[in-house]
Parts: sequence; structure tokens; C-alpha cells
Amino acid sequence: MAKRVGVDKWLFGVVLLLVLFGLVMVFSSSAVMAQAKYGSPYKFVIWQAIWAVMGLLAMTGLMQVDYRKFNNPRVVFPAVAMTTLLLLGVFAMGGMNGAHRWIRMAGVTLQPSELAKPVIVLFLAYFLQSRIHQMDDWKGTILRAVALPLFFIALILKEPDLGTAMVCGAVMALMLYLAGAQTRYFALGAVVAAPVLYFMLFHVAWRRARMLAFVDPEADPRGTGFHILQSLIAVGTGGFHGLGLMEGRQKLFYLPEPHTDFIFANVCEELGLIGAVLVVGLFVVLGYRGLRAAFLSTDPFARFLAFGITTAVLIQAFFNMSVVLALLPTKGITLPFISDGGTSVFITLACMGVLLNITREID
Repeated sequence: MAKRVGVDKWLFGVVLLLVLFGLVMVFSSSAVMAQAKYGSPYKFVIWQAIWAVMGLLAMTGLMQVDYRKFNNPRVVFPAVAMTTLLLLGVFAMGGMNGAHRWIRMAGVTLQPSELAKPVIVLFLAYFLQSRIHQMDDWKGTILRAVALPLFFIALILKEPDLGTAMVCGAVMALMLYLAGAQTRYFALGAVVAAPVLYFMLFHVAWRRARMLAFVDPEADPRGTGFHILQSLIAVGTGGFHGLGLMEGRQKLFYLPEPHTDFIFANVCEELGLIGAVLVVGLFVVLGYRGLRAAFLSTDPFARFLAFGITTAVLIQAFFNMSVVLALLPTKGITLPFISDGGTSVFITLACMGVLLNITREID
């Protein structure tokens, strides 16, 4: 197959559009809150722009780095070791709202769980590439493949961050499916995971309250149902055309986290169905071009890497939008490229650089 002269221009363009759109929406959704809390409407968007610029520089640099250089134990295992240290390091930091998800040093905040997703993808791509014909070996292949991802997932659950843990678990399962793992292993995994998930959802008081609020948010409209109801009000108020950029009302101290977890609700309110469809359409194009690169690649490592990177972004976007639309219970998970979050946008853009480099090999 002939080598592409340049990267996939469609994918590159979609990523740029998502980042620029995200900066606009972060400013729109956070300006009033930032002014009230910090005395400047630009507090959040400036930091997001700094991280976005660094992420774009990382993406541009990694576009030029041959992805095969990552197919090396001297890259994979140091990345695993560093991620492990960072995931353990969060527990040495002071918690915020009862959670230990961030490492704060010299005024910079990092979220190691964001790094765990691409490292899981990298590890599985490296491990599975040579075991495609050994997927019926549960001890030598399946068990060894899932050990590290499950360890990361356990640490992320401990933070606690169920949303990110579920994204990691879904990506792991899809990559195993791509490698040819037999259905019985997924059935066994579901049987083992079910009681753990049941305990996490129904035997942790605040999660149980969220589940009950998901079923009937109007039972406690000022308490556990507040997030869902305010999000649905924002989505419904937008209608077809929306109220106009910067004209949203729910972000005025009604909708919780309007610039992070619920930024898609602000998009729906201000830009309406048109804006929502535009965002979904951009993710669809990104998914199509990313999966196209994966399935057209003749290199198993590239196939797994491209597939894992693409599905991680799509699954996270699906979870975020589903929470905003009350299709899933409320969980703290951001919308890739668009939500405020420095670590998320930087790492996601860096991953896009690797994916774009892979597209150089595709006709």
C-alpha cells in the first residue's frame, strides 16, 4: 500500500475545530462565574488556552515521530511505571470534595487518570500485536493482557473516579475484542465485574443517591436531582436555534460545572439543536477517520494503537453527552477537546498526534 504524503487532513481539521470550539464554549460557560469568583472573566479560558496551545504543539511534534518508535519496551514500560507512580501519588495529595484525583505542584494541576487511558492503549497494542493467534490462551494471553489495565482501573476507582474507570474498562474490552478474544471471556468478565459495579453504585451512599435521582430526579429537585433537572432545562431551553452565544441562563449559578462536565448542556442551550448536531457530527467524523486508519493499517501495532485512541475519545464523548441528556446517571466525566480541563486536552491532543502519524501510512 502506498505511503500517504501527509497526514489525514480531515482528521487534522476536525481536531482543530473541536479545540477552537471548546475554547469559545469554555469562555461562554465560565465567564460570569470566573468574574464572580476570581474578578476576571478570562480566568478559566486563559488556562485552557495555554494547555490547548501546548497540546497542539505536542500534537504537531508527535505527527512527525514515527509511531513505530513507541513499539518498544523501553518506551512502554517506563510509561507504565510513570503512570503507576502518578496514580499512587494522588493519594499523597490533599483531597478535593472527598476525591484524590489530582496532583498539584508549583501551581500546576495534573490528573493522572487522563494519562492512564493512553498508557493502557499503548500497553495493550504492544502486548496484543504478537498474540492475535493466541487469544484462546486465557493464562498466557488474556490474564496477562488485563492485569495491568485492571490494576490501573482499581487505582482510579479508589480515587474515586468511576466514570474514567468505566472508559478504561470499555477500551480494554474493545481492544481485546479486536484482537479476537472469545465471547466466553467477556461473559466471565461481566460476571466478575457485575458485583463490583453493583457495590460501587448501590452501596456507596452518594452514588446510590445519584442512581435514585436518575430514575426519578423530580423526587428531590433541589438535592440529588438538581444536576439532571438543570441540565435538561438547559437542553430544552435551547430549542432548535438556541438562545445565542453567551446568552445562556443556566450557567448563571444554576447548572453545576457548566464549563466542565455539563458544557454540552450549555452548547445545547446557547446553540440549540444545530450546535449539538454540529458537535456530534465532528465526533462522528473523527471516529470515522480514526477507525478507518485502524482498519486499513497492515501493521497490527498501528491497528491496535489507532483503534484504542479513537475508541477512548468516542466512548468518553458518548458518556458525557449521555449524562447531559439524562440517558445515564450523573458522573464526573468531561467532553474531549471541549470541556475545561488542562490535562485532558493536552493528553488527548498528544494522542491525536500519534494517530495522525499513523494516517501517513494509509492511502
